Amino acid sequence: AEYTLPEGRALIITTSHDRLGEKGDKTGVAASEMTEPYYVFKDGGMKVDLASIQGGEIPIDPMSLWWFIRSAYDDRYLSDGMFQQQAKNSYRIDDLDFTNYDIIYLAGGWGAAYDLGYSTVLGRKISEAYAAGKVIGGVCHGPLGLLLARDEQGKPLVAGRRLTAVTDKQVKELRITMTPQHPERELRAAGAKYESQTAFQDLFANHVVVDGRLVTGQNQNDGVAVAQKMMEVAGGERIRE
Repeated sequence: AEYTLPEGRALIITTSHDRLGEKGDKTGVAASEMTEPYYVFKDGGMKVDLASIQGGEIPIDPMSLWWFIRSAYDDRYLSDGMFQQQAKNSYRIDDLDFTNYDIIYLAGGWGAAYDLGYSTVLGRKISEAYAAGKVIGGVCHGPLGLLLARDEQGKPLVAGRRLTAVTDKQVKELRITMTPQHPERELRAAGAKYESQTAFQDLFANHVVVDGRLVTGQNQNDGVAVAQKMMEVAGGERIRE
């Protein structure tokens, strides 16, 4: 289903990390995990801001823009000068009040495995937004950004909560096991009720979980579905099935 949330505000947060390991391949955010929610929120009448852990230029994983992976939303981005300017000059999360937004969306990509789950600033600000009744979520490696967040009682936000993110199986299948954090492993260790779908290759297994105001998607292909769900949970109006 499609929703609108006119006058609403969404914040998309990405990694600032651009390498696999010290001298490895270039990485960053998976393009569609930033472009899909951006346009879903925008098309739904929302104002959208882009932020990253360190601010400034958001590193985009070059592989995620290869023609055979690229989505229609990525194509829109590649001809959208305003969006590109935002991605070159993203806000630093330290400088934003997350409670000014209705929706906080965490984009994934391999870069996120290096900084989202380690940022105490991100953890604190997500905790504040959650306590203020905001809708929080993300896809793929994005939910790592929930690890240092706490609920109103001071317990880890993910403890006892149903959610999803990239599977350990997919990390192995793609042979990118050198990243310091793997979403399924870390979320389970933090007490989350982790769930997922599987497929011949987990890259193609889609799954979206809603637990109260937490909305998570297993894979990069779940960006649109998660963004629509977040708008619904935030009180958006359904415009079509």
